[in-house]
Amino acid sequence: MRTIAVANHKGGTGKTTTAHTVGVVLGNRGYRVLLVDSDPQSSLTLACGVASTQGRSLANVLGGAEEGELSLAEVVRLLSPGLDLVPADVGLASSELGLMVRMGRENVLKEALGEVNGRYDVCIIDCPPSLGLLTVNALTAAHGVLIPTQPQIADLRGLGLFLLTIARIQGGLNPGLETIGIVATFYDRRLIHHRRAMKSMRNASLPLLPTTVGRSVRVAESSVTSETVVTYAKDNPRAQEYEALTDEVVGWLEKARTGSPISLHQLSRRMQVGRQRSARIEQRSSTFAQMC
Repeated sequence: MRTIAVANHKGGTGKTTTAHTVGVVLGNRGYRVLLVDSDPQSSLTLACGVASTQGRSLANVLGGAEEGELSLAEVVRLLSPGLDLVPADVGLASSELGLMVRMGRENVLKEALGEVNGRYDVCIIDCPPSLGLLTVNALTAAHGVLIPTQPQIADLRGLGLFLLTIARIQGGLNPGLETIGIVATFYDRRLIHHRRAMKSMRNASLPLLPTTVGRSVRVAESSVTSETVVTYAKDNPRAQEYEALTDEVVGWLEKARTGSPISLHQLSRRMQVGRQRSARIEQRSSTFAQMC
């Protein structure tokens, strides 16, 4: 099972919509997909049509200062053939506070996902808009991270900080973490401000994906019906853009699938490279902020 964290500590960037839609498209293509909602706001859970967790959510798996009382398999909800959900509720906020005093707190989600490793091809984690322990757990458990961002200066100023967080995790907690790429959401090529923001990211050599996702009321309408735009309005340009984004995710998945196992030497080398990358990004982040 390959695990993807859809993350950005900035809110309102389309993380939930991206996680949900890419998961649905992968499910439609024959992948066995597990969606994990790690946000106490439960946006992904609600988008999937789950109104109540009935005391069986990710919070009951992670626990807090003490271990959770349920296994991950016990809280999984079937959404459709090939697509399952681990729902969230506000209890995750208490879990995050409790994890602060727990040994091995950064690896709790990774260990929980290990219980269902053979049941799915892909796991997609919708992360909260923060750099707290829930996001750190997701990045520690993930093989790759997909970063949605609005092409606005206010959003880009925090992007360097998030990339620095990823580099630090690569340098210690998760040397195998790969950046799948940054996807620009709510993009409108008619706006000079958006075009300038895209140019700033390219000039800074950020891992910007070629696929962009625009704004459409159809995306908002689809969430009301617990659907995604690819099923609600499949001919809409946003649906086609999410199909293209999923193509890029599939390319990353297939590349990882055909790769050779990582040796201990390679793992140590990745940790060293991650620390070096962290130092470089820290130096570049201030420059990038000035460019914005």
